[in-house]
Amino acid sequence: MRYAFFIALLFLVGCASTPSRIDNACAIFAQRDGLFNNWAREARHASRQYGVPVPVLMATIYTESGFRAYAKPRRTYILGFIPWKRLSTAYGYAQALDGTWAVYKRETGRWGASRTDFGDSIHFVAWFHNKSNRQNGIALNDGYRLYLAYYAGHKGYARGQFTSAIRAAAQRSASMAARYEKQLHACGY
Repeated sequence: MRYAFFIALLFLVGCASTPSRIDNACAIFAQRDGLFNNWAREARHASRQYGVPVPVLMATIYTESGFRAYAKPRRTYILGFIPWKRLSTAYGYAQALDGTWAVYKRETGRWGASRTDFGDSIHFVAWFHNKSNRQNGIALNDGYRLYLAYYAGHKGYARGQFTSAIRAAAQRSASMAARYEKQLHACGY
């Protein structure tokens, strides 16, 4: 009985931990290729459903959370040392905001979706990028502009006012998508 508890605990810890080599898509998928936890399968399914290439989806999550399931924005502090509110409600792999996550669940019928579940998060990213294509005319393989819309929202993207930090993050995401694409092609995922 005691051994079953430890095996279950190790399984749960393994599912929630961050992959060790997030700069390599093949390594990420190899680390998360199990019976109950197959990130490559989830990524391919989201890609087929919404038409967004897997490297673009993975690069968005890389840029948003570094593949950390429980990622949150930093806190603000009162008087410089008393923890206060967070900068936004962003949470999980996709750093999805509370309101946007609620719209996603309502529009897709994925009522049990969790922002700390990789499969749910990558489907969310694909859904959002697909909406960016429909609402803002962004090509589904344009990692740079898709990330700008992801960060700023569809209305923010339409206004087109981006700080240099947002542009730099979008460039990082697009560069990582190109890198992931080469890696995935080489390893046959």
